[in-house]
Amino acid sequence: MKITIVGYKKEERLSQGVANDEDTELINFLIHKGLDVVPTIWNDRNVDWSSFNVVIIKSPWDYHNHLNEFVNWLDNLEKIGVKVLNPVEIIQWNSDKHYLKDLAEKQLPVIPAEYIEKGSGFDNRFFAYFNTDKLVVKPCVSAGAQNTITVNKDNFNERSVEIETLLKEQDYMVQPFVDDIKNGEWSFLFFNGKYSHCSLKTPKKGDFRVQHYHGGSISYPTPDPLYIEQAGSYLKSLPQATLYARVDGVVINNSFQLMELELIEPYLFLNGDHRLLENYYEALMTLVS
Repeated sequence: MKITIVGYKKEERLSQGVANDEDTELINFLIHKGLDVVPTIWNDRNVDWSSFNVVIIKSPWDYHNHLNEFVNWLDNLEKIGVKVLNPVEIIQWNSDKHYLKDLAEKQLPVIPAEYIEKGSGFDNRFFAYFNTDKLVVKPCVSAGAQNTITVNKDNFNERSVEIETLLKEQDYMVQPFVDDIKNGEWSFLFFNGKYSHCSLKTPKKGDFRVQHYHGGSISYPTPDPLYIEQAGSYLKSLPQATLYARVDGVVINNSFQLMELELIEPYLFLNGDHRLLENYYEALMTLVS
């Protein structure tokens, strides 16, 4: 069985300050387990994808900037009969943040959201709609807080001009700003639906972005089992099993509220820990056996 771990151009990774090469650690671990595993770049035209039995979508961190090409590539993998993890249907659904609406309609706790179509205008009705003084506006297809903007009543005029410029390019999503983000964003990691571990990402003082390249910090506390159970409920709603899933959210009034369900290219916080790598390996073996 020949397996590939799919990422993107390494020079782009390095330019974003990615210090921990999780992909290399994972590949080396799987090779040590006796698997035939090699790295590839998703849009490398020289790769013969039909030569692989399994294609693992691991870190195509630029997919959101090339969505049509990415989706066509996934469709081609399906056509040639390669097993893709996570499944193509799941990835395509997860690539657009309208998926949060689907989850909310299943009565799962999700931070409320409204959507603005490409080419539409942005107005101040969302303050009253969400009963809030502060909003977060983000693209429906994005990653790493790209083009994510906070808006309050004082800077509305300035921010609305910027947002309407961005709306010329794609759909956007509007949510109430969640003050609880200052306490951190939880990330619960599941492999084949089974809980593995978690991290807590906390923004730097005065910011809301939790990513390390925006100054956020990461810790690894022991979570309340209730939050693990609540995080797992989102995966039970999916039509297919997933090799990996990262459930990101905040705890509000002792209840986990989803911000993002990451099923395409999440950093997994494996940190070279053999116990966590073993969890990944066992899930992989179950899904490909």
